[in-house]
Amino acid sequence: MKNKLLTYLLLLLGFTVMAQEKYTLRGTVKDNENGETLIGASVYLQGTEYGAITNEYGFYSLTAPAGSYKLFITYIGYEAIVQEVDLNSDQTIDLELSPNATALDEIVVSADDTEKINLKTPQMGVAQLKTQTIKEIPAVLGEVDVIKSIQMLPGVSNNGEGSTGFHVRGGAADQNLVLLDEAIIYNTSHFFGFFSVFNADAIKDVKLYKGDIPAEFGGRVSSVLDVRQKDGNSKNFALSGGIGIVSSRLTAETPIFKNKGSILVAGRTSYAHLFMKFIDDLKDDKLAFYDLNLKANYEINQNNRIYLSGYFGRDEFILANLITNNYGNATGNLRWNHIFNDRLFANLSLIYSQYDYRIVLDFIGLDWVADIENYNLKYGLNYYVNDKFKLNFGISSILYDLNPGEVTPSNETSSINYLKLDQKRALESAAYIGAENEVTDKLTVQYGLRLSHFSRLGGQSINQYANDLPVVYNEELGIYEAGEVVGETSYDKNESIKTYAQLEPRLALSYQLNDISSVKAGYTRSAQYLHLLSNTTAVTPLDVWTPSGTFIKPQLSNQYSMGYYRTFADQKYSLEVETYYKNIDNRIDYIDGSNLIGNNTIETEILNGEARSYGMELLLRKNTGKLTGWLGYTLSKSEQRTLGGRAGGLGINDGNWYNAPYDRTHDISLTATYKLNEKWKFSSNFVFQTGRPVTYPNGQYEYEDLSIASYSNRNADRLPAYHRLDISAIYTPNRKPDKKWKGEWVFGIYNAYNRRNAASITFGQNWQTGQNEATRTAIFGIMPAISYNFKF
Repeated sequence: MKNKLLTYLLLLLGFTVMAQEKYTLRGTVKDNENGETLIGASVYLQGTEYGAITNEYGFYSLTAPAGSYKLFITYIGYEAIVQEVDLNSDQTIDLELSPNATALDEIVVSADDTEKINLKTPQMGVAQLKTQTIKEIPAVLGEVDVIKSIQMLPGVSNNGEGSTGFHVRGGAADQNLVLLDEAIIYNTSHFFGFFSVFNADAIKDVKLYKGDIPAEFGGRVSSVLDVRQKDGNSKNFALSGGIGIVSSRLTAETPIFKNKGSILVAGRTSYAHLFMKFIDDLKDDKLAFYDLNLKANYEINQNNRIYLSGYFGRDEFILANLITNNYGNATGNLRWNHIFNDRLFANLSLIYSQYDYRIVLDFIGLDWVADIENYNLKYGLNYYVNDKFKLNFGISSILYDLNPGEVTPSNETSSINYLKLDQKRALESAAYIGAENEVTDKLTVQYGLRLSHFSRLGGQSINQYANDLPVVYNEELGIYEAGEVVGETSYDKNESIKTYAQLEPRLALSYQLNDISSVKAGYTRSAQYLHLLSNTTAVTPLDVWTPSGTFIKPQLSNQYSMGYYRTFADQKYSLEVETYYKNIDNRIDYIDGSNLIGNNTIETEILNGEARSYGMELLLRKNTGKLTGWLGYTLSKSEQRTLGGRAGGLGINDGNWYNAPYDRTHDISLTATYKLNEKWKFSSNFVFQTGRPVTYPNGQYEYEDLSIASYSNRNADRLPAYHRLDISAIYTPNRKPDKKWKGEWVFGIYNAYNRRNAASITFGQNWQTGQNEATRTAIFGIMPAISYNFKF
């Protein structure tokens, strides 16, 4: 009886009671032209169910019974290869694939895109785009943009033209964890949101988790955008870049140490400010950015490899020598990959991230600087137990150091007094374990558990409020105001002010109905301990991050999702339909008239509330042929509710649910690419979105000869619907087969029919007529662009 119970338990965990001996194949899959590891390549034994997908470092491991097989390796955009294998012992087989296309850009895909739609994997809500696809999508001013490209997928939207960040399934921009080579990026924008910080020439893989977030990721409740930089060419020197009307870029790659390693350096800079000097009204202004990507790696031996990567980017804005604003990100990551044996792969990372900004207002003599930096230690392992059971587990710890602001006089005549807001420190740690278990040929289960712990550290004093209420409701005035301070408590630098701990389970199931369709379901619980303090509708450089603590609780999210997936016409077409429901506790919102700038007691400006979002996403793809592309549609609702609670009063919007600032009922995107011949390729995309929620005046009254507007309920109105059409053409001149220089021209028109989409509508009084009037602001009309890309 005991033996039977043990056997059933082993089967449940994915262990197979072996009737015959099994052996393991492991190795790395690379591009044979440049030595770049390939993420998500399919490696399987032909005619069997034994196979594997390469991980983020190109590593694979599969276990099968002894015998003779044909090892089959596939990757989109590359020639498949078949290799005879006599599996009579554990073996290491490194593989190299050859690109099957002559296109200028390398074709790099992420894991779930290798078969266009993966019916078997349980993971849902994973969005990915090929690097080449991203470069073909028409972009504003011709600048290729990773963030703008993922916004063309269902469930992902922006907050209007000229806005930074992105919103996933009704979540706020600060609820997205954005990683570049595992380092946190706090501001993803250049030019105040016109472009993103990701240089497509230096990017290897882009994957957005918007549904089932793997247990290894944490700290945000909406999504994870995992961006990986290229390693660099380890076989030959390579040069690539592009020249555009606003910016140019250049990437150099070279092998080192006799092809056992490589170095990549990619730079990008704008030069629009050079032309501004010739315009009288703009000659004293400046708007510029630059960024630099660095990556080096070295293969110590077959089982050990080290990586060193970094990113540095900065923006500078000067207005008539009266306002100066600059901000930027800096990251660094030292990684060590180690293969213990045929089944156990490990990665150790030491990561640094910083985001800082500075604004100088010379007309009032103010100089403001602020920054956030963190140090992150991660150790993760992948254990390939057998062909039906895989484990990943690890630990991580992040030390945050937040400087919310330091104000100094910018000149000798300034009346500004020195002010330094309290430095804030926190420690966020986690341990996780995740598993993928193929229970039967049709049923696969993915499950995991993350235990997170957060400690707000001292080094400052915390106010004590009467009745422990930092915000109270003034019934006489009908407003919320700061509570009464009755004392303060001082904490030493490493003393814990407040601690939180959360269990974050994740579960996903996939049931394959037949060879062409499957159904999936998932549940994810996430905790977020950092909050972005902003009462604007878009992320700005002046937004301040603050940790959870005594008065600000961590956000807690539960997301439930279901989906149906199907391929048609031998995978020529694919259909994905997903539904989701997400609720978030402790989502903060701001009282009317809140002041966040230079405020050392931010808890007096906010109330804790809740949020919810739900919707349906549809993605129909055409994967092959001269015409390819996709149609994405999202029907969704995103709402918030903030009650007064112990503070008194009904709360914001009288305690009723109100639209979140990023709620979009309908979101349609249509993207198409047509390859006419070897010289010409045409692309276009069309976008339609329900207008963003806003609050309009619903009346007015007179006070001392001034007309004062009164406003409707929060976010009860909407801007006009947003829509536009973009088109582009790529021309590749004839070139000799043996010619190393490859070039192409890209012609594009952004907003082809010149739609003046409203970025905002403001209301004020006309001082000449005395009448209230509305002013509509649009960022872009029609925008033509031309650029030249090259590769050597």
